[in-house]
Amino acid sequence: MASKVSPVIDSGAEITVPSVASVISVQNLVHRYETRTALNGVSFDVRAAELFGLLGPNGSGKTTLFRILSTLMIPTGGRALVMGFDAAQDPASLRRQIGVVFQAQSVDPKLTAYENLWHQGHLYGLRGSALKTRVHEILTRVGLADRAKERVETFSGGMQRRIELAKGLLHHPAVLLLDEPTTGLDPGARRDLWQYLQILRDEEHVSVLVTTHLMEEAERCDRLAIMNEGNLVALGTPAELKSEIGGDVILLDAARDAGVLAEHIRAQFHVTTTVLGNQVRIEQEAGHRFVPDVVEAFPGEIQAISVSKPALEDVFIHRTGHKFWSEANESDLTASEKKDKKKKKKRGGQS
Repeated sequence: MASKVSPVIDSGAEITVPSVASVISVQNLVHRYETRTALNGVSFDVRAAELFGLLGPNGSGKTTLFRILSTLMIPTGGRALVMGFDAAQDPASLRRQIGVVFQAQSVDPKLTAYENLWHQGHLYGLRGSALKTRVHEILTRVGLADRAKERVETFSGGMQRRIELAKGLLHHPAVLLLDEPTTGLDPGARRDLWQYLQILRDEEHVSVLVTTHLMEEAERCDRLAIMNEGNLVALGTPAELKSEIGGDVILLDAARDAGVLAEHIRAQFHVTTTVLGNQVRIEQEAGHRFVPDVVEAFPGEIQAISVSKPALEDVFIHRTGHKFWSEANESDLTASEKKDKKKKKKRGGQS
């Protein structure tokens, strides 16, 4: 692959093919399903040996983007390139560069760990001793060499996910794409998987793109693209994104009408307020000093108060004006994910 390629013209806009340093380049990507726009001109790059996250609630467009990058879907407009290969124009070449782990299970539970990888290797043209050696290497890498001859149906959810990873890595891909890889896993298995992804990045220099709707997972990424309703609303490292919030985040539970309370606070203190259900949200330096003044100014109008340092959900609210999860998309969470969210609320974390 050449390090520089002349610009090409696409739908009247000049688009430049990425240099070697950019292993994934998403350029003004658009996709529509009949009357609904799933992607609305999304653009970003993923660098070499980077752990990159696509964070967004259900319906944000991240799964559509994942399908385009993994060559399962042709975009309506724009381009998606991996290692310089166009997902729509040259999918066969692109597939040789990527490993893919889908949200749905793809391992055969009736086969052993070794057999699953052996058959996967055949799909990539691997044979004989070379395939045998590689299967042993990758089972050792994911910590399952001692379980090679056992059926996958006897494995825990975390172990089955490691077999999925092993399948995606069997052919030495430069880029690993994972769609919600921790779905259904317990917290310990989630932590183990993310530790392994960091090892892949640091020791094997694999570039990893992962979709997630979990804030704690997004915090582990080197950089994030935060999506909402088909749009890219924020891009940067977790620290950079949180630094844009002006000071502390204050949430006030209104005793009656949050809209009226927000209006009164704006008028008296000249601060920006956001109404979230029955809460008023304020970004303010030295929040612990500001709160007593508000309580004194509006006695009986405030039921509860919380003051916290900015989190990634605050970035989402700052950019979109609404919470990350609505009642509609929260109903799509698994039981374990809902349980995790309740625990975070009790600890004062994101929901």
